[in-house]
Amino acid sequence: MAAPIANEVSTGPSSPWWKTLLVKAVVLISLGLLLGAAYDWAAPRMYGQDRVPGFRLGMLHGALMPVALPTLLMGRDVPIYAATNTGRLYKLGYIAGINLCGMAFFGAAFRRPRCR
Repeated sequence: MAAPIANEVSTGPSSPWWKTLLVKAVVLISLGLLLGAAYDWAAPRMYGQDRVPGFRLGMLHGALMPVALPTLLMGRDVPIYAATNTGRLYKLGYIAGINLCGMAFFGAAFRRPRCR
């Protein structure tokens, strides 16, 4: 049996790269639309006028801030920061929330499975 040539692409039971890319794009767009709709529902409840957010809500707002992107792209003007807050503690919570969300997202995106 002859060895495969280095330039040949193996054709096996795995799907072509464009199908994998298409599935990932559909999942990403669907997830973005779902998160955008959820954020549109949650924004008025989390940014209410009667609340003065502190560290905990700052962390929640920071973690949810990236989720606002699909909603903003869909044409809705949603808040991503509470203008009336407790000051430094809210801002520290907001920054911690953004960093934790980024770490979870990018950690999952760049995680490489272990090869045995």
